[in-house]
Amino acid sequence: MYRADTDEFAFTRVFSTESDRVATRLSGMSLRYAAIVALGVRWLPADAQCAQLGGHALEDFIALLVKRQAVSTNLGDVALIAWAAAEAGHPLLPDAIRRLGELDRRTAPEYVVECAWVVSALAAARHHLDVEEHLAQARARLLGSVHPGSPVFPHVTGPGLVKSYRDHVACYADQVYPIQALARLHHSGDDPEALAAAGRTADQICRLQGPDGQWWWFYDARTGAVIEGYPVYSVHQHAMGPMALNDLTDAGGGDYGEATRRGLRWLLGPAELGPRRGGDPMLLDDEGLTVRKVYRGDPRKVVRGLHTVTTRARSGLRFPVIDSIYKPADLDRECRPYEFGWLYYAWLAQLPAADRKGPVS
Repeated sequence: MYRADTDEFAFTRVFSTESDRVATRLSGMSLRYAAIVALGVRWLPADAQCAQLGGHALEDFIALLVKRQAVSTNLGDVALIAWAAAEAGHPLLPDAIRRLGELDRRTAPEYVVECAWVVSALAAARHHLDVEEHLAQARARLLGSVHPGSPVFPHVTGPGLVKSYRDHVACYADQVYPIQALARLHHSGDDPEALAAAGRTADQICRLQGPDGQWWWFYDARTGAVIEGYPVYSVHQHAMGPMALNDLTDAGGGDYGEATRRGLRWLLGPAELGPRRGGDPMLLDDEGLTVRKVYRGDPRKVVRGLHTVTTRARSGLRFPVIDSIYKPADLDRECRPYEFGWLYYAWLAQLPAADRKGPVS
């Protein structure tokens, strides 16, 4: 998914089946996905890194990202690049952290996913540079975003970024990236409060995991209940879920191995697709692709919209009939490069052994 014509990673690779073969095409570009790839391929041998990065050595590729970071105005992109530079101990790390400090509004509302990435970046950088003031502010913003008594994180840290009728809706990404960030924060500097918060959220998403290992998509940020389960994404099953839970275990949290294994098994033949389709696998080994997600195929995402409105009025209020009308039996045949960046990171990355707070998973 590397685009040699622009020296960037594509946003996605779309594919279709034509005459018993898989035809693919690249679409768009993504600085964010490139940074995630850099985080993941760091754990590969040097020759494999070059193969994944269009011929670039990892140090040169991160330098290219830092150059592009200097003109980016997206907090998530900038944080991910700073995180990649920190983990690699890159010579341009001071520039990357400086840009992060310039762009991060710190006390203003932001998206929780991006706030988590800021924490992960600064936790990785704290052994190279003095980032403690910024890290303390980022930590407080992330921990302070949770509704009182709720076991899950919201979508945003404050009002104004999303419509009021859906400001109670959080997604799976809003859970796993804070779990990972807070686990790594504790690992980097002994923070029991951060570890406990990560554990509460991990326990909740595991408690609510689907009967066939599905990691559900939308949660009520006020209560932690599931609002709508679909789509179910392959990357959540094989990478993002395991990545966050493994980091939590390695930082001294609980054992989430069984939930991780159940999530992986779903990939081999989602029950949603039924026996009529032979339990289509989500992994295309010959092409080296994943099928992005199983979804309902409802027009204008009507199921999501209805559940958003009803749960806004009363948490847990649903209309099961709409679920039976729009069953999750459609496949999104595309694959994005960040899937493999997080896949490498989930299964190859390791916290520094000398600093571990608990047993290795």
